[in-house]
Amino acid sequence: MKPTSSPAGGSASAKITQRIKELGDWRGETLAQVRQLIHDADPDIQEEWKWRGTPVWSHDGIVCTGESYQQVVKLTFARGASIKDPKNLFNSSLEGNVRRAIDLREGDKLNHTAFAQLIRAAVAANSAALALRAARKK
Repeated sequence: MKPTSSPAGGSASAKITQRIKELGDWRGETLAQVRQLIHDADPDIQEEWKWRGTPVWSHDGIVCTGESYQQVVKLTFARGASIKDPKNLFNSSLEGNVRRAIDLREGDKLNHTAFAQLIRAAVAANSAALALRAARKK
């Protein structure tokens, strides 16, 4: 995993690793698993640490965040509403026009192949939006 820095100093990757250790339960295991799946799906993904302690994965913009709550690990996709989800992994924040999320509860099984497809689709959506912004500036 490529070490990236966070605005508050220190490595974002190290802070995410620390968060996983601090959780110390199924939430930490789940966050570690999705982190690895994200990196497997896009080896060029960058890790960031934002908003007072939220792991963020970016490639040409935010791909998704990984928040941990008492009952769920929430993976919020910044452009989720605009990407196809043929396996219906999105199960939260469905009413919005931009974001979509996957809430994982203890014992949930994530379809690794479908999740990797979502990551790649989110990166493609970010890259397309970046190219469009660049074209408009010309």
